[in-house]
Amino acid sequence: MKKQAIALQKILLVLLVSLCLTGCQNTQTDLLSVSDNNLAADSISVEDNISAENKEEQTAQNTGSADTSSSSQDESSINSDMLTPDDEYFSGVFSEDGTKRIFMGMTYDVIAVDGGDISGDRQPCVAVDIGFGDREYWAYTNEYGQLVFVTAKVVTLQDHDNEPVLETGRYYADEAKVPGTEAADLDEGHVIADSLGGVSNAYNITPQDSTLNRYGDQAYMEDTIREAGGCTDFFAVIEYPDTDTQIPALYQYTYVINGEIIQDEFANVNPDDISIEQPSASPEPTISPEPTTSPEPTASPELSSSPEPTAVTLSEQDALSDEDDFNEAEELQRIDTNGNGTVTIAEAEAAGFKMPITSDFWLYKYMTDRDHDGMVGE
Repeated sequence: MKKQAIALQKILLVLLVSLCLTGCQNTQTDLLSVSDNNLAADSISVEDNISAENKEEQTAQNTGSADTSSSSQDESSINSDMLTPDDEYFSGVFSEDGTKRIFMGMTYDVIAVDGGDISGDRQPCVAVDIGFGDREYWAYTNEYGQLVFVTAKVVTLQDHDNEPVLETGRYYADEAKVPGTEAADLDEGHVIADSLGGVSNAYNITPQDSTLNRYGDQAYMEDTIREAGGCTDFFAVIEYPDTDTQIPALYQYTYVINGEIIQDEFANVNPDDISIEQPSASPEPTISPEPTTSPEPTASPELSSSPEPTAVTLSEQDALSDEDDFNEAEELQRIDTNGNGTVTIAEAEAAGFKMPITSDFWLYKYMTDRDHDGMVGE
């Protein structure tokens, strides 16, 4: 019995040890489980915190982006109202609503003026479309109301068949009465002529010397553009002697015909007077009223013994052009005192030629035959 009791005690001891071991393992497992759960919870908490921080940062970034986007939209909205380029240099820079234009570094208010408005008043710092019909020719005034720039990307000739052109060849019966045009020797001169598609209001009219306008460089320029069928890149700059007058002192024109850039510059004066005032351009000096006092009157065959530069007869003109040593380019340079390639009647007379100059004479092609009758200065 004692042995059995001892054996039973051993069995119970083993069971107790096993139970303890099992309990410890379960406890350890539970602890590990709890620890793992706590770690996981902590991890989740940290991740949540990080995620929350990231979300806040992201929200801040998104808010910033939204602000930036909003700012960009605002700027875009502002820009849409501000001035933007129109891709054509000769139209300047214009506002989206068409109320402003920037040209040559200045801002102009765009106004509409009827093409036939004969009022001579101009507003300061404005831009006006002076092209007839669909043409787009722009005129700009300075702060004194002086017309200072006229531009056109394309100059299109007047269309007699499809436009309301009067028998006079003009769109309107009269031109704007710009101050100064009341003078007897000044015309209501178009910067861009009717024949070239220009209107007749004060933004295309300046008081211009009558001879210059009708027979001088202004008329020659218009003829040149008409004969070419129009031009491109037309740019006029008009200068004044002071800020009080509306009578220009100088015109500068640049335009392109068949890829060739043409530049014209001339003062607002009678071109005949200019030629008379510049006799030194002639190789036949007339500074002495008594050329016969020269000790060698026949020393040079090129010097005339007469103080009258117009003493050359028509037969002598023909003989001059027939001489073997005649150089047309040099002769033209001698006669064309302002070097613009066109000889006026006054320049020809100052050089010793008698009028009229007929189409069979070499000089004719350098002169302007207004009535196309083959004769200049008749």
